[in-house]
Amino acid sequence: MSATIFAVLPPIIAIALALITKEVYSSLLIGIFAGALLFCGGNPLHATETTFSIMGSKISDNIGILIFLVMLGILVSLVTKSGASRAYGEWASHVIKSRRGSLLATSFLGMFIFVDDYFNCLTVGTVMRPVTDKYKVTRAKLAYIIDATAAPVCIIAPISSWAAAVTSSLPEDAGINGFTLFLSTIPFNLYALLTLAFILWLMIADVDFMAMGKYNKKILESGKIDSTGEESTVICGSGSVKDLIIPILFLIVACISAMIYSGGGIHELSFEAISNAFANCSSSDALVLGSFAALVFTFLMYVPRGILTFSQFCESFTAGFKAMVPAIFILTLAWTLSGICSDDYLNLRGFVAGFVNPESAIGLFMPALFFLIALGLAFATGTSWGTFSILIPIAVSIFGANEMLTITVAACLAGAVCGDHISPISDTTILASAGAQCHHIDHVSTQIPYALSIAAISFVGYLVAGLSQNGWAGLAVGAVLMVIYATVMTRMAKKEAQK
Repeated sequence: MSATIFAVLPPIIAIALALITKEVYSSLLIGIFAGALLFCGGNPLHATETTFSIMGSKISDNIGILIFLVMLGILVSLVTKSGASRAYGEWASHVIKSRRGSLLATSFLGMFIFVDDYFNCLTVGTVMRPVTDKYKVTRAKLAYIIDATAAPVCIIAPISSWAAAVTSSLPEDAGINGFTLFLSTIPFNLYALLTLAFILWLMIADVDFMAMGKYNKKILESGKIDSTGEESTVICGSGSVKDLIIPILFLIVACISAMIYSGGGIHELSFEAISNAFANCSSSDALVLGSFAALVFTFLMYVPRGILTFSQFCESFTAGFKAMVPAIFILTLAWTLSGICSDDYLNLRGFVAGFVNPESAIGLFMPALFFLIALGLAFATGTSWGTFSILIPIAVSIFGANEMLTITVAACLAGAVCGDHISPISDTTILASAGAQCHHIDHVSTQIPYALSIAAISFVGYLVAGLSQNGWAGLAVGAVLMVIYATVMTRMAKKEAQK
């Protein structure tokens, strides 16, 4: 079953069941076990052993991310318990005077936190939930804003964990500077750029359509907040706005500093030295160091000033861990599903590599083709980073170092972000739901139509870019199509609302 079309079955089973049953945990488990059965020739005992062997390995490989999530959960619990989140909500309620203002503020905050998508998802949701709730923004809409300004921002930010992941995906013998190639792809990452433009359009126009429009109408007519009901942190302190903003800013600075440190440091102030540090960094280790430093900093900021007592500070440890358990469990299952599809088992990569190789290259259509394959692969596996590692070396082997390589790698990154964006088993999608405290399937089902619309426009843009061998031409066509699409759909939505 290795490197055959059967390697696609486990993620398809998991995703289909999740969308049909709206039960994520059981769907992932069934998909994982189905893959293990395929690998073990139908032997249920060996399949069970294989499943938990992969799960243990994936937890070990990603332990840094899990520790980071726990510490981030503790930080979120601390700023909530201290009263700082409430103070920010009250301040924002006076400054932000409209629903449109709350949406724009959420979008801008998401774009500002560009260091890492995990940090982005959880922080933006925690900070903005009180404000968006006040103006009756549904949690599904909040989750979409968070998700649409997490990975799309990180994939075009030179200083981010994603930039490091892309840079490290290049073969060592390629003779290409990975960070320089990443920078050159930024203007041609159509999905990321058009998604950010589209979401700003939605915020300014304050409209929704398709699945999101129907969902918002149903929730608003019911008069309820579509929350998961997990907001149980008791406010104990009298923290102010600065008690929220300063720890977040410190966390950003600490994570960036830790990335530079883990990448070998900067021995001279030059672009090359900085780019090498980020290219060589371990993002998971850096996030752990940065979040731990922020936790110590928050202790020194809260306890000596009497914002929280020592015992109240310690209570946030268990509260923060508890809040992260659902996300950690789903992430563990998603990683296990990715593991059963890895090279050592069903070898989904081998199947894709056999489908796209230098001999099957069709030249000018390759950017659009790579976009579609990256989208499908990221959707099926729930990982952008894994998709990068599979497709970028193939693109390098086909094109070498030329303009078409830049466009094709940009298409790989765009497709991977899009597939990750719409996948129910994607870690970023899962954490966007957790950050907004929205039911996960509600977030996925309302987000997919928006994401696929931008994906279709991006596909046309990459067709034009490939045929013209000019990335700027593709960007121009994509931008024009996006404006036409957004204008038409906005007018239709407003006419529907007037009926």
